[in-house]
Amino acid sequence: MGDLIIAVGSARKPKLAAVREAVDGMLDLLPAGTSIEIVGVEVESGVNHTPLRREESMRGARQRAETLMLIAREEAKPWNYFVGLEGGLDSVMEDGVRRVFLESWAYVSDGTRGHFGRSGAIELPVALAEEVFVQGIELSIAIDQFAGEAGIRDAQGAWGVLSANKITRQEAFRVALIAAFAPFFNSNAYRTSVVAKI
Repeated sequence: MGDLIIAVGSARKPKLAAVREAVDGMLDLLPAGTSIEIVGVEVESGVNHTPLRREESMRGARQRAETLMLIAREEAKPWNYFVGLEGGLDSVMEDGVRRVFLESWAYVSDGTRGHFGRSGAIELPVALAEEVFVQGIELSIAIDQFAGEAGIRDAQGAWGVLSANKITRQEAFRVALIAAFAPFFNSNAYRTSVVAKI
């Protein structure tokens, strides 16, 4: 029976639950009897509270994981994987109109190599996009005001509000995590020697 310890750069319940759900969904790919422990460590992302570009969200996720790697080296932690999660915005111009999307990003490293994964994206209503993208209000504050509720970030998240709870924040991170773990559990597809023949 093996032990697998996954460190996550957050102590927030939706993020930790997303990691648990993603990993539980991959148990059939691990040796029988593998036990999994998930450790949440609150670390800074090094980016804005609400990243406004895809690249910033990716950087925030990666920096969370890299901070965990530093902690593991300095404190001799027996962590096997390092996970950074970051939600943020991305915008595109389409027919002269700015469209702003919410995305969830994951970065997973085994200490040697790392990979990104992303959820889908959901478009923000114009009024909400204006508050966050233009006025600079943090999404967690703006979504509470928008929905007339409190603490949405630690519940269904903006994803839940915008999708009528068909996709929650946890679910968006779960999808991103499976995508980021894919090169580790599906290594045959990610071998550098594999070249597609047309």
